[in-house]
Amino acid sequence: MKKLTVLFIALLYTAIAYSQNTFKAILKDAETKQPLIGATATVPGTTIGATTDTAGLITLTQIADGKQLVRFNYMGYITRQDTITFPLAQTQPIEILLHPTENELNEVVVSATRSSRTIANIPTRVEVISGEELDEKSNMKPGDIRMVLAESTGIQTQQTSATSGNSSIRIQGLDGKYTQIIRDGFPLYSGFSGGLGLLQVAPLDLKQVEVIKGSSSTLYGGGAIAGLVNLVSKTPTDERQLSFLLNGTSARGLDASMFYAQKFKKMGATVYAAYNHGSAYDPSDIDLTAIPKYNRFTLNPKLFFYFNDNTTLTAGINATVENRIGGDLHYIEGNGDALHSYFEENKTGRYSTQAELVHKLDNNTKLIFKNSVSYYDRTINLPDYRFSGEQTSTYTEANYIRNSEKSDWVLGINFLTDNFNENRNSTFPLRSYANNTIGAFIQNTWNVSNTFTLESGIRGDYHNQYGFVFLPRVSGLWKINSHFSTRLGGGLGYKGPNVFTEDAERIQFRNVLPIDVANTRAERSYGANYDINYRTAIFDGKGSFSINQLFFYTRIEHPILLTPLPNGNLQYQQPPGDLNTKGLETNLKITYGDFKLFVGYTLADVKQHTNNIISNYTLVSKHRLNNVLMYEIDEKWKLGAEAYYFSPQRLNDGATGKAYWTTGFMAERIWKRFSLFINFENLTDTRQTKFDTIYTGSISNPVFRDIYAPLDGFVVNGGIKLKL
Repeated sequence: MKKLTVLFIALLYTAIAYSQNTFKAILKDAETKQPLIGATATVPGTTIGATTDTAGLITLTQIADGKQLVRFNYMGYITRQDTITFPLAQTQPIEILLHPTENELNEVVVSATRSSRTIANIPTRVEVISGEELDEKSNMKPGDIRMVLAESTGIQTQQTSATSGNSSIRIQGLDGKYTQIIRDGFPLYSGFSGGLGLLQVAPLDLKQVEVIKGSSSTLYGGGAIAGLVNLVSKTPTDERQLSFLLNGTSARGLDASMFYAQKFKKMGATVYAAYNHGSAYDPSDIDLTAIPKYNRFTLNPKLFFYFNDNTTLTAGINATVENRIGGDLHYIEGNGDALHSYFEENKTGRYSTQAELVHKLDNNTKLIFKNSVSYYDRTINLPDYRFSGEQTSTYTEANYIRNSEKSDWVLGINFLTDNFNENRNSTFPLRSYANNTIGAFIQNTWNVSNTFTLESGIRGDYHNQYGFVFLPRVSGLWKINSHFSTRLGGGLGYKGPNVFTEDAERIQFRNVLPIDVANTRAERSYGANYDINYRTAIFDGKGSFSINQLFFYTRIEHPILLTPLPNGNLQYQQPPGDLNTKGLETNLKITYGDFKLFVGYTLADVKQHTNNIISNYTLVSKHRLNNVLMYEIDEKWKLGAEAYYFSPQRLNDGATGKAYWTTGFMAERIWKRFSLFINFENLTDTRQTKFDTIYTGSISNPVFRDIYAPLDGFVVNGGIKLKL
């Protein structure tokens, strides 16, 4: 009996052993046929699962006989499920192809490069702020885009006025004059109109913000030495878009805005309207406004005409009117006297038209014609001083685009005019100018292979004051495998000098002499950047990990410097030397379930070489750290915590500012048609006035120092967003 029992058990185990099958497969990208490393395969309802090796091979064991469901997962790819009958007829590994999902990384089409490629397939390194991220940033500061840009790695917004809040943008430590800001491809925020540009653009009607770091002069001409910021407006869709935002702050600020968009059969329309109000605010009790008193009205209507399947015309108007006054709190509140008499008032009117005609010659080829006319009027009033003028500029472009399976071509010509007429307010020499630039460019993006793409371009500009400039550029993208990709690029840049820089804005252009064109040449630059990207699934496919490491270098030859003269005036000069910035940016993203962690680090080593003297460039945090943790439940909750570190900065008076941290917390509760949000900005109440001074002299005649840290401190804002 015992022998029979032992024999029965042996036969049973043998049957079980033979009914446990082994499954082998090689997982590949359906488009590139590259193996997917770190992909997972599981048998639902069991504990059977495994991860692919460096060859994309996966092995599953102990699979029972019969029909079994096998699920294949990889971050960024559509999940695949196959029903497989065991035992298998073949023993060789099966090839499993996974298709990329249309996720944010793949579906974002970048317009700043003038191609129709997605961000994952462009050799030029482009950072895109869109969708939920742009929406989250708008909760923090709905009235302007400073928060959208300032919290990005490698970007710093520099406040140029202590009392009026005027700000510019610095990319990788370089002065704001070297960054070109455009809207839908139109250069609307340069020269005189750039001083308050960041404060007069709100994010509600933006679809995305595109940032190219490093020279972009080949496509857009002068001014894009440090980089380019392209603000992309929302366009109408078949489904009506109607949204409202109402926001209030503990500093007695108010933002009210609406956006409407809809596409009909032969036409469409978008309308953005806003009112933004700020109250004079002095949290430090020093009698000077950290937030000025202002009222701003904005109206941006745009029409879209769809003549047929091949031809579309877009025409729009942007109009912004603002009165802004900062300074002594007593004076602004109507209680000024001989002691409390300082003020800084800005009155601005910004008006522009944009028109774009797109005509498709066939499925792969199109012609684009565009034109904009901009008028900007600004008056700066201080006690016993006024600076005012009007800037009129135009931009006209025609380009030809051809896309094919192997390569894309962009050829174009554009003509820019920029005329500034200063009003006669004193006997001081006028800073008026009239600049015209004509340029032609050609760019090719070539798919050398399934894994390598090369982009090259050349541009020639003729500037009526500074002559001819030749601008080549080249960049390459290598998709090493499903985890790694890398980009390398570089090019030349230039900028035609004018008086509208951070240094002059900081002193309201007082005693700044006109540019001596005969003894000045265009600022020329060259630069390069290299980055490598890695991404993979973690936690058995429940999370993801990605890291981008960027190395950059930009050198500007003979930069113009605002130099004091013995008579007290200031003049732009070009002494022998250069300005160069080099460093690195690290961007880390980890997701797990409903959590997302972003960590960014910037090292910017910016040096000024002048007459054999080497010094650190002013107002640059050599080390910056960005930390953001988000918790999101789709269509229900958004919670975010953030912390930012700025290392000490060298100031223009020779002193060194203090290092500091800022922190914040944001929450939003979402329903189908509306959401409520609240944001706690600068929880630590970090203010420059707590650890340093912002002016010298008397309160009636202050001489302001550099602003390198927040002035408004802890502020709470909250509101409601409606989607109807």
